[in-house]
Amino acid sequence: MAPMGIRLSPLGVAVFCLLGLGVLYHLYSGFLAGRFSLFGLGGEPSGGAAGPAASADGGTVDLREMLAVSVLAAVRGGDEVRRVRESNVLHEKSKGKTREGADDKMTSGDVLSNRKMFYLLKTAFPNVQINTEEHVDATDQEVILWDRKIPEDILKEIATPQEVPAESVTVWIDPLDATQEYTEDLRKYVTTMVCVAVNGKPVLGVIHKPFAEYTAWAMVDHGSNVKARTSYNEKTPRIVVSRSHSGMVKQVALQTFGNQTTIIPAGGAGYKVLALLDVPDKSQEKADLYIHVTYIKKWDICAGNAILKALGGHMTTLSGEEISYTGSDGIEGGLLASIRMNHQALVRKLPSLEKTGHK
Repeated sequence: MAPMGIRLSPLGVAVFCLLGLGVLYHLYSGFLAGRFSLFGLGGEPSGGAAGPAASADGGTVDLREMLAVSVLAAVRGGDEVRRVRESNVLHEKSKGKTREGADDKMTSGDVLSNRKMFYLLKTAFPNVQINTEEHVDATDQEVILWDRKIPEDILKEIATPQEVPAESVTVWIDPLDATQEYTEDLRKYVTTMVCVAVNGKPVLGVIHKPFAEYTAWAMVDHGSNVKARTSYNEKTPRIVVSRSHSGMVKQVALQTFGNQTTIIPAGGAGYKVLALLDVPDKSQEKADLYIHVTYIKKWDICAGNAILKALGGHMTTLSGEEISYTGSDGIEGGLLASIRMNHQALVRKLPSLEKTGHK
């Protein structure tokens, strides 16, 4: 007689096997997640991680570190800009027309500077939003590592880390400001710029002049390596404006401030902001106000806005509105920048320019 035993149906065996596989899957996937998190490859950090509370999609970033990387990025981009210009092989082409009908030019200097700046910042801070003037080609990706050293001049001004949620940060890069002037070999106007905005407000800015090897930086409420001049002429100011439409501003400026007003046509928004400050560059012209009356992109102005704000100055639309550095990449309302002046009084003096700025 055969021994008695437990008879299992084929269905029962299948169910049992599936349950066993399910248990093994969960155990193994949990193990892998733990291993990946150790190497920074997973999504969310483990529950026992030390440090500041992390946001849902990227944790926190230290603005002091972001400033250090932004300065390095502007300098590295500037090296490319200078190298291409000195080679005299620009590979110049037009991206289209500006709203004023001029060619929107691009060169190898723009492209190579953009690649260095974008990938340096993206490698150091992969969880922040980065907006840049030039297209980033994913097939041309480059890993550029930061050595995690913060320069002494930054440590001297900003002694402690400044942590903010990564999701609140937007970076604006201008890899080559004043491209038109760059093609004309008007080197003094050329800058590379990086700005960091937190919740749409500009908090740190870097403007680098590659041909003068000068870099200005500032962080709002924490310090800077540049300062305002000791005096400004509010009654008959020297006004720096775009070379492409200086006559448009001159007519209204003379009506507002009188015939003694001086108009300084210049290229590049970065150069124009530096014209308001105490800059140790003999080629840098000096102005009391910066006025722009047409559409302008945010990567052109964010860095200058942050620096002026850090020094107690102002940059607004012509109607006096603060500029938000989120959403669209440009502003319609023109631009007025000043420092150590009654900014709102200046806004009230320029009602005609507001209408011009919206054309």
